[in-house]
Amino acid sequence: MTARMTAVLPLLAMLAGVISSGMARATNAQDLYVSDAIVTGTGEENREIGFRECLEEVLVKVSGDQRVLAAPALAPLIERAGSFVASFAYRDRLEGIPIHDEQGTHDRPHDLTCRYEPATIDRLLDELGSRPWPQARPRIAVFLAVHDQKRSFMLTSDGEESPYMAESLAAATVPLALEARLPDRKTLTQEKLGLDFLSSERALQLERLAKAIGADVALVGTISWNDEALGWIADWQLTEDAGKRYRWQIRGVSFDDAFRNAIRGAAQILSGNGAP
Repeated sequence: MTARMTAVLPLLAMLAGVISSGMARATNAQDLYVSDAIVTGTGEENREIGFRECLEEVLVKVSGDQRVLAAPALAPLIERAGSFVASFAYRDRLEGIPIHDEQGTHDRPHDLTCRYEPATIDRLLDELGSRPWPQARPRIAVFLAVHDQKRSFMLTSDGEESPYMAESLAAATVPLALEARLPDRKTLTQEKLGLDFLSSERALQLERLAKAIGADVALVGTISWNDEALGWIADWQLTEDAGKRYRWQIRGVSFDDAFRNAIRGAAQILSGNGAP
């Protein structure tokens, strides 16, 4: 085992535990009205870029509705994104690392955090034809079959096949203030849940299993590497409380983009904003 892997394994083990126990990203309604962007330095030009990114993120986070990003009325709002910010703050992503070139601190990457008044964002959503998606949000159990270039496996909270995928899935939930849970290997073995779990006969079992691991709804999918598509092909499926089943697909992407597509699609459905 390489020294790099030895150093990384404790972090991945800790991450698996976080995913297993759930990741509540917004502890109260006010937390929904906060968003972040990575900017280069703290100058005004880059700050304005960050303000635009933060506004887009907070609108989707508060509403769960990714359609707002395509609304014609969004463009003029983005042009004055800074005017909607109640307060902002920076955090140096290289904090503690000495400056090692002649460029100074202005070129260092920073996290820009923007806070908004709820009434301001709620008004903007109304202008965009959307509405807030209030707390408490459903917790999502993710059942995922992975088919890479060499093997097939189920993604679990304690598996060793692809811990980086678990990390990527965790990151995808953050912008939507959602909570995701993966089953562990023991649970899958006890349930005799294999790679055929997308079949309709498994639907009731998956709903029951989602409740058993502390979630409210089951998001199920397969992600397969495809050379012709130059990336991953991901198929997702989610059934809402009313019994309506939604299916969607994304092709030729990284698995990071596939997971972002999954969580955004789930939010779209669960927030009552229709199909992804």
